[in-house]
Amino acid sequence: MTSTPDTHPQSTPDESSASLCQLRAKREQILQGAEKVFLASGYEGASMSQIAREAGVSKGTLYNHFDGKASLFSAFFEERSKTKLAPIEAISREEGQDVHTVLRRLAETAIKMMLNPTSMDLYRIIVGEAGKFPNLADAFWQHGFGRTLHNLSDWLRRRSDAGELVIEDPDFAAEQLMILCQARIVHRRRLMLPVDDSPEAISRLAGVTANSFMKIYGPDHQ
Repeated sequence: MTSTPDTHPQSTPDESSASLCQLRAKREQILQGAEKVFLASGYEGASMSQIAREAGVSKGTLYNHFDGKASLFSAFFEERSKTKLAPIEAISREEGQDVHTVLRRLAETAIKMMLNPTSMDLYRIIVGEAGKFPNLADAFWQHGFGRTLHNLSDWLRRRSDAGELVIEDPDFAAEQLMILCQARIVHRRRLMLPVDDSPEAISRLAGVTANSFMKIYGPDHQ
């Protein structure tokens, strides 16, 4: 009995790579469309039809990539968070600078990240709609605030182990640091209240934040 030869052409590595690039490009195209619709209409007001239209794809293509609005929002939030949190994560991995300098850099970077217009709009959407759509809070915590806390906690633990800080609970200390970063400027901007958010004001607040944190956890204050 003779076997029938396989007449289906096999994909070459180059063809597979090109296909993967096309899928990634299409996914990013969808995420860009989703960003515009979510920021303009909020989560509840956004529809998959609107997003498909804005992204320039068919609804079939949209559903080939995402099974619904919840998974699309989560993917969109995750991708944008990776970009916005990258500078904080890079600073937390650096070695060599004294702890006060790094704290000030982390605080200034975090404040600027939270003041970014897209970050502001997303925060308002999540706070305003999480009561009806708990998945929004899940996405925010998993890919945004929770991810930041994890990186800061690891950095604080390393600095405490090195004797530069005295911290019994690095997870709690990370939350304290982020709360300090939101004081004065960020909270007021979220509420659209008048506040000086100039680079000079942000730099001053970052310095105050670093000083305050060192008074709590610095070895000279124990």
